[in-house]
Amino acid sequence: MATEQVKRRLAAILAADVAGYSRLMGDDEEGTLVRLKTDRQDLVDPKIKEHRGRIIKTIGDGMLVEFASVVDAVRCAVEIQTEMVERNRAQPQHKRIEFRVGINVGDVIVDGRDIYGDGVNVAARLEGLAEPGGICVSDRVREDVQGKVDVTFEDIGDRQLKNIARPVRVYRVRLNGTAATAALALPDKPSIAVMPFNNMSGDPEQEYFADGMVEEITTALSRMYFVIARNSSFTYKGRAVDVKQVGRELGVRYVLEGSVRKAANRVRITAQLIDASTRMHLWADRFEGALDDVFDLQDQVTASVVGAISPRLERAEIERAERKPTESLSAYEHYLRGIANFHQWAREANKEALRLFYRAIELDSHFSSAYGMAANCYAQRKGLRWMTDEVNDTSEAERLARRAAEVGRDDAVALARAGFALAYIVHDLDGGVALIDRALLLNANLAEVWHFGGWARIYLGDPEAAIEHFARAMRLSPLDPSIFIMQMGIAFAHFFAGRYDDASSWAEKALGDKPDYHPALRIAAASHALAGRLKEAQNAIARSRRRNSTPHISNLKNQIPLRRPEDLARYAEGLRKAGLPE
Repeated sequence: MATEQVKRRLAAILAADVAGYSRLMGDDEEGTLVRLKTDRQDLVDPKIKEHRGRIIKTIGDGMLVEFASVVDAVRCAVEIQTEMVERNRAQPQHKRIEFRVGINVGDVIVDGRDIYGDGVNVAARLEGLAEPGGICVSDRVREDVQGKVDVTFEDIGDRQLKNIARPVRVYRVRLNGTAATAALALPDKPSIAVMPFNNMSGDPEQEYFADGMVEEITTALSRMYFVIARNSSFTYKGRAVDVKQVGRELGVRYVLEGSVRKAANRVRITAQLIDASTRMHLWADRFEGALDDVFDLQDQVTASVVGAISPRLERAEIERAERKPTESLSAYEHYLRGIANFHQWAREANKEALRLFYRAIELDSHFSSAYGMAANCYAQRKGLRWMTDEVNDTSEAERLARRAAEVGRDDAVALARAGFALAYIVHDLDGGVALIDRALLLNANLAEVWHFGGWARIYLGDPEAAIEHFARAMRLSPLDPSIFIMQMGIAFAHFFAGRYDDASSWAEKALGDKPDYHPALRIAAASHALAGRLKEAQNAIARSRRRNSTPHISNLKNQIPLRRPEDLARYAEGLRKAGLPE
């Protein structure tokens, strides 16, 4: 007898679940079930029916839905998530039901009312990548709905999904016009995003040169304007972007685009300034010269952009932007290569970055930014527990930081990095905070400086000021790949202010981006514990211990340099209740 033929069809698959469902049930089992049932009956199920979807199955808080049209699937998800924002407004943060949604298009195997296959599995994995209240889709979904649904897409790169053979390109959906994702308000001063310059050299090894050019121009412009931090603007690297979308997502009026072509001993920089709201080109120019004159070329680009944005600015302000980091081109090249390695956040890359910064210092013993970045390498090592000789590493970090402050009295970036190293690694809070505050006086438009200032305020015991600093950093760099560290900082601030529900909520935001980041797991555990959610607290500690990275109660003081004994006692109490060993 012939084997029954397998039935297949192309379908759009939507997978959804409730973020933090176990915590919600642990807090209030009956109330959570009532709210979830009401949301299903009043909103979710009617929306699925309206958009011609078919519920395949529900498992606990999870749901699998099939649509014949991917446009219907995305519209359904967008409308549900948008209306959930309004439904949650009346609920306290720790009781809100927030769905995570993943959508994929693929070939599925049909078995009765059920469906199977990679198309279904990818949708489920995408749901796991979504933020609470968010939607993640595959590249195929983005292509099919582009221009048909009023959303924008944030490319978060290729992801290797569990049990899926090939990497999948993943996009976050940003809901246009909703309260959760509305365009950022423009600052009350000229605002600009410097996009990654294209490397036109045909040599991937020269990528660092183009990136470094952007970093230097960004820093120079930030001395007088509101400039989006490098980490956020670089999320667009390698992508074809719509400047209007960039302006809306980053909250800026102007976008600077450009390219760098480096060949032999010549370099050519092209740049164009665009009004993001109208897409009108305001200015364009080309600069070319010998590689020995690269700093002069940077000055020309910066001064020209300044003139295009506001001709009335005085020349004195422009001259402040022309300060060169070093007279040694070779030192500068090693510095740029070091930055490229540092931003990889990998152990071997950290070693290579430190080697390159040391070489830059050898070539120019007054290169303050190189000293500051070298000190920051040790801070990165401490945070990620890569230190092998803590006594010697701490001593060397202190030497580098103090040298950065000595030779870079007017370098805001060097001072901020040096100050953070002194506070975090050396536990010299007064000295470190003084350097960070001086950096803020020199340049109040650098996200990195506000970020370091936030941690300094936590260490000093001023959580409200810390929250303000982190909020300012996130506004200056709203798409920063390291924003989870800022979110974790806000969690610590709320924790030390005694707001444990807010603290756990911010910790969960950080963990949504980095699920295994152990400092975020620890503050989540302490927050849950002191809020009475022991099961959630114990789960967080268990996850951290699986990473072999959890310290004991006895060495917490070395991990986070808190000035107020009551802050350390509060943190220890929470972790002790969560199950951290003495």
